[in-house]
Amino acid sequence: MQDYKKQTLETGMDVITAPQKGTKAVVVLVLVKTGSKYEEKETMGISHFLEHMLFKKTEKRPTPLKVAETLDKVGGDYNAFTSEDFTGYYAKVATEKLDLALDWVSDIYLNSLLPEKEIEKEKGVISEEINMRYDNPMTYTQVLWQRLLYGDQPAGWDVAGTKESVASITREDLMDYMSTQYSASNSLVVLAGNVSHKEGRKKIANYFSEIKKEKPKDKPEVTEDQDEPEVEILKRDTDQTHICIGARAFRDMRPERYTQEILATILGGMMSSRLFSKVREELGLAYYIQAAASSNPDTGYLVARAGLDNGNVIEGIKAILGEFKKIREEPASEGELKKAQDYIKGKTALKLESSDSLAFYYGRQALLERDVLTPMELFKRIDRVSVEDIERVSNEIFVPEKLNLALIGPFEDEDRFKKILKKNF
Repeated sequence: MQDYKKQTLETGMDVITAPQKGTKAVVVLVLVKTGSKYEEKETMGISHFLEHMLFKKTEKRPTPLKVAETLDKVGGDYNAFTSEDFTGYYAKVATEKLDLALDWVSDIYLNSLLPEKEIEKEKGVISEEINMRYDNPMTYTQVLWQRLLYGDQPAGWDVAGTKESVASITREDLMDYMSTQYSASNSLVVLAGNVSHKEGRKKIANYFSEIKKEKPKDKPEVTEDQDEPEVEILKRDTDQTHICIGARAFRDMRPERYTQEILATILGGMMSSRLFSKVREELGLAYYIQAAASSNPDTGYLVARAGLDNGNVIEGIKAILGEFKKIREEPASEGELKKAQDYIKGKTALKLESSDSLAFYYGRQALLERDVLTPMELFKRIDRVSVEDIERVSNEIFVPEKLNLALIGPFEDEDRFKKILKKNF
């Protein structure tokens, strides 16, 4: 689980190999350092759109069916994803099919033709994906949350874009974006599973030898400007109100990120967490109640999410705020800290038994962060966090000028909820 190598090929592209004992599978993961934070307003959603289009056509695989059935024929697992900071493509196969997986991933990554006919069809597909997410308030509150924190800048835009922006994207837009962003210096290939360092590096160098070397476009700096609690409401006639409530917090590059992850775990990361015990078990106000910390290169926050009966929204918000205040004023115990540390380490160890999770674990770090930590090195940083660190970070982030509430439900008076935040915090 700790054995990995990071190397740079002659093309300028980084590669990571992470051999894993006891598996008969191997994963090829390609990450490109571009996502919705790199976009312009006129073409919002282009990173996600391009991700869809790479499954449509290459010279070697001239139809979407040919692209898909390559790995279907061998029972492979394959997909792609887009986030604010990166886009990824992967294939997981039995070890003896490694060359097939590398051929497939490199082919769609380097040789996709983006046919005009498929572009126009895919606009409809993505429009329905946007509709699907909008119709699910539990999911869409997170889109609303990002917009509340970061506003009308790339960090605040939906990764999928809008139906209007997607409809306006042209083949030329996609080609230009791909040619600049999908370059050697902006890409990373990870091989994890039943593979050796030497074999892995050699095969990656061979299959990705034709990658472009253009200089990628940088993303704009994220701006944050808040001096009082903020609220954003999307009025919807729902039977349940869904909320995201929390605070701006630390980014990836700050050592406090480990403390805030533990803090989020104590608050709402487990069934024995404070918020679960209070809001669900004691008060019976919510079916789902959880908290999580998000740390990215230029954004960070700690957020609690819950679904509340419309008649219990105020009580639920007050209960959550009460737990935020309590952990600030009555710091976590040594027992709570130890439980959260062991929970994070245990969940991480279980997750990294999977070769695809191992590939993503190393790949994300290598793409976005200064240091690439082995799991054991990560665990040591988790173990260094003290009760005093929890108290300090709680007092730094749980302050009125960093507090935010995004809400979807049958409400529209934002001032009413602002007053609740101010009065109860």
